[in-house]
Amino acid sequence: MAKKIKLDDKTQAFQKLVEDLCGQNTAKCDQCGTCSGGCPFVEDMDITPAELMRKVMLGQEDVLESETMWICATCNTCTVRCPRKLDVSKIAEALRQIRLRNEIDQLDIGKISREEIKELPQIALIAALRKLSS
Repeated sequence: MAKKIKLDDKTQAFQKLVEDLCGQNTAKCDQCGTCSGGCPFVEDMDITPAELMRKVMLGQEDVLESETMWICATCNTCTVRCPRKLDVSKIAEALRQIRLRNEIDQLDIGKISREEIKELPQIALIAALRKLSS
């Protein structure tokens, strides 16, 4: 027997925030798993893109603790393959923005050693700072 899930005001507010940031209607997702099946980085993720979508659809803010949104390379494989034409990478970006707006950085530049800074390509450092810090 199917279990009926009811969204309260808080969960609906979180879902609406994500949708407003990414411009995607998460309710269109039918949980087919195509996004997860095509993702080249799914093995490195703690939850699959389909699980990420489900958590957003249910307004579960604990999705912000997931590493999946940081691992997403925005390669758009999920978007191209989605039968509902949802852009999962935009949703992952929206989640990153919410987390960064709460001033919870994924990367602390102070923890990178001087030797690593000298060795790493500057473009990679700039890209990491833009994506992983506020």
